[in-house]
Amino acid sequence: MSTRENGSEEEPVIRDNRKIDPETGQVREASPAETTGHDDREQAADQPSSLASDLASIELATQLAERTADLQRLQAEYSNYRKRVERDRVAVKEQAVAGVLAELLPVLDDIGRARDHGELTGGFAKVSESLEAATGKLGLSTFGTKGEPFDPTVHEALMHSYSPDVTEPTCVEILQPGYRIGERVLRPARVAVAEPEDPAADDN
Repeated sequence: MSTRENGSEEEPVIRDNRKIDPETGQVREASPAETTGHDDREQAADQPSSLASDLASIELATQLAERTADLQRLQAEYSNYRKRVERDRVAVKEQAVAGVLAELLPVLDDIGRARDHGELTGGFAKVSESLEAATGKLGLSTFGTKGEPFDPTVHEALMHSYSPDVTEPTCVEILQPGYRIGERVLRPARVAVAEPEDPAADDN
């Protein structure tokens, strides 16, 4: 019994998938269906590659962010280190200068007494002026003036009295000038202090 007798009129379909035409020997062009199937397979093959590329980009961005944060942290630590070193260097320098100048204070006191007694003359006067100029360049300055209010943070009271001429504790005599470097007091001014009249004496 033939196919036609069974009621089926369709002929069997035979597809020749050979790339070379056996009759002409020429390369056959791919059919649209074959091309589409090939493209779909290429796209499917490209998808894992694209996903791997995206993951690699994310990982690279993460590593870049971590390295940037490390670099910023190191830069901040180095900046703090430099500031600390500079601060320590200045402190050591000030301490060294203060130590030298503190040893020269008795010499400056002798020069001051000689000046008060009119003995600062001749070559000794030139030497004393040079010494005072050199210590001034190093930042040494004197303080303590007769008539200024008594301040226990910068004055040392060696003598005490009462006086009707003052309304508050006052330095009435500078026995020894004070010395400072900037705001740092090397030696307080030694003074005689007078206070207002003793209220107890007024009652008597």
